[in-house]
Amino acid sequence: MLLSARDQHFVIDGPVHNGCPGEAVTPPEAFLAGVAACGVELLHVIARDERVPLRRVRLDISGEIEPGNPVREGVTVFNRVRLHFQLDGVNMEQGERLVTRFKGR
Repeated sequence: MLLSARDQHFVIDGPVHNGCPGEAVTPPEAFLAGVAACGVELLHVIARDERVPLRRVRLDISGEIEPGNPVREGVTVFNRVRLHFQLDGVNMEQGERLVTRFKGR
């Protein structure tokens, strides 16, 4: 399916196990990508506001779905989502504070 946001367009496809072609990013992948992009952007904004010398953020994100252990009956949602931040330009204390502020948003 072709989706639009303002003047940007992108393709989202369902997974093969749902009978879809599986040729493009799936809705769960798009969701995780949005969360990751938000995390990177917010860390830079928070660092700028706090005058912390953050140079670079790498964020790896993964989601786990357990069909045999659903969070809610009749709906497929992630059982877990994990984010792993790697920050350049800050010390451990500054990095932990930035991530804590992100988690509080």
